[in-house]
Amino acid sequence: MLHPELAEYFAEDGPLAKASPGYRLRESQVELAQAIDQAITHRSTLVAEAGTGIGKTWAYLVPAFLNGGKVLISTGTRTLQDQLFNRDLPRVRAALAVPVTAALLKGRGNYLCHYHLDRLSGDDRALKSRAEISQLRHIQRFAAHTKTGDRADLAQVPEDADIWQRATSTRENCLGQECPRIRDCFVVKARRQAQEADVVVINHALFMADLVLREEGVTDLLPEADTVIFDEAHQLPDTATRFLGSSLSTHQLLDFGRTAEAAGLAYAREAMNWGEASRKLEHAARELRLSCGAIEHMPGRKANFEAVPDADGFHEALRNLDAAVLAVTRGLTQVAEKHPDLAAAARQGAEILLRLKRWAPPARPDAPGQSANGEAGASGGRAFESAAGSEPGRAPDSALDSAESDETIIAAWSAAMAAGVSALDHGAHSAHDAKANAAEAGAGANTVNAAGIQPASAASAAAARSGAPPASLAPPLVDWTGPAVRWVEHGTHHVRLHAAPLSVAQAFSKYRKPGQAWVLTSATLSVHGDFGHFTRQLGLDDAATGHWESPFDYGAQGLLFVPKELPEPQAPGFAERFVATLMPLLHASPGGALVLCTTLRAVDRFANLLADAFDDDGVEWPLLRQGEGTRRDLLERFRTLTHPVLVGSASFWEGIDLPGDVLTLVAIDKLPFAPPDDPVIEARLRECRARGGNPFAEYQLPEAAIALKQGAGRLIRTMADWGVLMVGDVRLVEKGYGKRLWRGLPPFSRTRELTEAVAFLERKSREGASPKAGAAPVDAA
Repeated sequence: MLHPELAEYFAEDGPLAKASPGYRLRESQVELAQAIDQAITHRSTLVAEAGTGIGKTWAYLVPAFLNGGKVLISTGTRTLQDQLFNRDLPRVRAALAVPVTAALLKGRGNYLCHYHLDRLSGDDRALKSRAEISQLRHIQRFAAHTKTGDRADLAQVPEDADIWQRATSTRENCLGQECPRIRDCFVVKARRQAQEADVVVINHALFMADLVLREEGVTDLLPEADTVIFDEAHQLPDTATRFLGSSLSTHQLLDFGRTAEAAGLAYAREAMNWGEASRKLEHAARELRLSCGAIEHMPGRKANFEAVPDADGFHEALRNLDAAVLAVTRGLTQVAEKHPDLAAAARQGAEILLRLKRWAPPARPDAPGQSANGEAGASGGRAFESAAGSEPGRAPDSALDSAESDETIIAAWSAAMAAGVSALDHGAHSAHDAKANAAEAGAGANTVNAAGIQPASAASAAAARSGAPPASLAPPLVDWTGPAVRWVEHGTHHVRLHAAPLSVAQAFSKYRKPGQAWVLTSATLSVHGDFGHFTRQLGLDDAATGHWESPFDYGAQGLLFVPKELPEPQAPGFAERFVATLMPLLHASPGGALVLCTTLRAVDRFANLLADAFDDDGVEWPLLRQGEGTRRDLLERFRTLTHPVLVGSASFWEGIDLPGDVLTLVAIDKLPFAPPDDPVIEARLRECRARGGNPFAEYQLPEAAIALKQGAGRLIRTMADWGVLMVGDVRLVEKGYGKRLWRGLPPFSRTRELTEAVAFLERKSREGASPKAGAAPVDAA
């Protein structure tokens, strides 16, 4: 029901004000809360662009609490997820005095796994250094007292430390109900708490993982909800593309081979020659990498599927790789019931086979499953043809007798994984329960073996030999329902295969259930008030949209400076002239500076030029550059140093909150148009052009507008902040399309004169503007 008294909660003498010292009434916050209240009441979809400083977090928490029902709140990052759960949500709940229970839920990779930690603890030889040994000791002590198992709670071990990969589980290597530590499982506990709580705080990655698993028949990763709220919603299109796609690297293949060999030798030594099978897999992975050698010299070290050099050699390497993976996976499947480690390795092999299906070589013109334009359909193309025959009674050296072999093994393990996850989420504690769930997932089959796979009594001969059920008895595989783009990326030591859908609109929008309210909010969702680009990407064409202005006095707090002396970014000497223009601003600015670049190459170029300029001017300002530490480490150092200058690329354009005199200058090298060598973007532009559209106007310009607004938003974070935003790209004011981007930026005062920009900084500094003093609380970034 609508709550006409909603405004009273936000009043200057209301409960929120009493619970928050320094609270300020913001009319736009009240109006946003009322719009969200209406969307929740009417079970509709609202796309809400809320300017920085409105307080959008409280604006959605209050109506969500008052309306009741089950609520999912999804954030773009784990950092905001933790902040929301640990700071904002308790404050609002206490202020409203409502009996709302809440739970925090992350992906399984964020939780310590007792089983894998026990295995790691028993083999110190697996550790690479003294630092890892020390980290292991910290994790062991953490495991003894933690109630959540959330690795973010262990400050002594960085979240991106390699050791976490061996102390946490994945969907492939989780033992499920066969795990001897199932009763202590942090994942099970977290999911059970999420099922029972009124409000569950998740992140976009977990939301998309749930969507993918539901496509595969797993329905209980996330609880059913009456209301779903997406904060930082501008990240959803990219997150959806990443999760609905797939990738596979030669590093993963080698890791699978080693895992399979170790498990096979430990628990089924006589079943097959595990060492030989692993060596064949290693050889096939190496041959794939060698077949892609020429890609190393292509732009971005990437190549679309249609443009891979030495296509014949590449396709042959893929066939041989498929055969090698299938041989190992089939051997594992036949002995999976002997030990959980064998079953986990078999599941991993089935996942790899599924990903390889996306990369099936081009079919013959008369072969089924191939579209007219050569792009993969829903299943990513037809399955691999046999590279050679196989003999009964032994693991084959190549693919099985027909393409059905891949299909049946994948289908079997898809069903087993679906059943296993379902049982895990329901907190079952016996193998009998797991097998019962597996039988249910198998569409009415009467029995399952100890590994959770149905017997193949009704299957074809190939299916019988593989020990797998026919594909018709398994949950559906992920369906992209549209064309896809596939490409190869050549890294320093490994090759990675990628596949992604061209559009996520249908898959994402169908996830909204009838009678469910959706609220999507961010500071950057529209292009000068037009939400079409965002809503089309997610298939939300019928959503209500609205924009709520920031309460900041941008004209007084900030100055936008576009230097008239600079050439266009592609001109020779641009970088040197950019730095020469930036240096006077750095001298005049009392706080730190953030230099945002559009490429990693530009980060190194500008950082080197700035280092030289600092030496020439005799200054010793701390210079931080992306790549010299984790993002978190660099930001922590930035906050504690005097007059720091940080040079960063994409990951620093958003999600950074540096209020106060910590940051008084932001410099952007050029307009953030997406790189033309990005395979997904290139394919989307080509598709737009093919249907008669204008790729620049329909895709590139809106994407750049949203990214530019994100970068500009780093400067002013509170009512008392101030500073200069320098954009070094003169196209912003000299080109027609640039003026569209210009109009979409916050309404700063504007100049093209360096002297005026320097004077602004000097004047603010002389006035004693202490941005930290009296800054309003940032209850919504």
